[in-house]
Amino acid sequence: MKYIDEFQDPGLAARLVDEIHATVTRPWALMEVCGGQTHTIIRHGIDQLLPEEVELIHGPGCPVCVTPLEVIDKALEIASRPGVIFCSFGDMLRVPGTGRDLFQVRGEGGDVRVVYSPLDALRIAEQNQDREVVFFGIGFETTAPPNAMTVYQARRQRIRNFSMLVSHVRVPPAIEAIMRSPDCRVQAFLAAGHVCSVMGTGEYPELAERFRVPIVVTGFEPLDILEGVRRTVLQLERGDHTVDNAYPRAVRPEGNPAARAMLDDVFEVTDRAWRGIGVIPGSGWRLSERYRDYDAEHRFQVDGITTREPAACRSGEVLQGLLKPHECEAFGTTCTPRSPLGATMVSSEGACAAYYLYRRLDLTAQAQAPASQNRAPARPPSAETAPPTPSPSPSPSSCPSPSMEGSSVV
Repeated sequence: MKYIDEFQDPGLAARLVDEIHATVTRPWALMEVCGGQTHTIIRHGIDQLLPEEVELIHGPGCPVCVTPLEVIDKALEIASRPGVIFCSFGDMLRVPGTGRDLFQVRGEGGDVRVVYSPLDALRIAEQNQDREVVFFGIGFETTAPPNAMTVYQARRQRIRNFSMLVSHVRVPPAIEAIMRSPDCRVQAFLAAGHVCSVMGTGEYPELAERFRVPIVVTGFEPLDILEGVRRTVLQLERGDHTVDNAYPRAVRPEGNPAARAMLDDVFEVTDRAWRGIGVIPGSGWRLSERYRDYDAEHRFQVDGITTREPAACRSGEVLQGLLKPHECEAFGTTCTPRSPLGATMVSSEGACAAYYLYRRLDLTAQAQAPASQNRAPARPPSAETAPPTPSPSPSPSSCPSPSMEGSSVV
């Protein structure tokens, strides 16, 4: 397959759905790790095509969503200071902190700029040497290498007025934390293909063996998701628990050695808080001692931050897979993309945003109806009935585009 349309072929999708129906004999709960996968699932109605025995649980894999409130408030504090140019991808500007967001800081006179690359922020620092330029570096293993390269270049070029507010998180410790939760229902994982394209699959076999869960590395197009589900259900039915790479066009076992070497040089592993979840040991990166002068938290000494999540927001339960977005009382009423209570409604990869964007509001009214009334026919929608493709956002995102990712590698 070479072109994007081939990964959305209704005939091939129907065959995969039929195979899944023919294979499953008992209930199984699968978690897709990445928010990009969640959007593909909801946009194309994949969760409604699958047998009712197969439940897809939405995981915490949205970098905007899991950036802790304390870090958001630190960004707001730094961006509000005179003489600072605060640079960020566009999807972070509307993420609510305690009482306001970066858009409001900009409206109050702060110099907050949307950039398309961390290197854009470095160029701004070169052009404004009388001011401090800060880049908001968030994300999973996918966005960490370019951020690491930017800090490396700043040090190499001796650009002293540049720093980065870092909030990078790592997927394997999150999987471990999910499996250790007493409320965990997850029996298998669809791992994020773009993360594994950077880091490889080396950290997953131990997790699969220890928790006896299949982990299938999966892409982001409809056929990618369905093939990942098919392979996962086959393992579950056989009682297997191995790592299976269903995204070989992008993922190699060793990942990207050059990117991993850059990460090892610039970052070091640290404990990291996840918004709505809490601190997960060893789940994040921070700048290593060698690059500590480029750490915005260190440079600006933003301490004494008091955070406060809205009481009505249940995004933490959504991120842990304990709650579907439409089951939250605030969904679509007091919490909408225009007035979000939490990051899961703002982010381009948030589960709540996916349910809202792709017209799952009716699920709220149907929540009390018998399950058989809520199931869609086990066939992919035709081109005439499929939901329209939304217009792309003009703002750059810290979440790499799954569609582009799926089409860029043969």
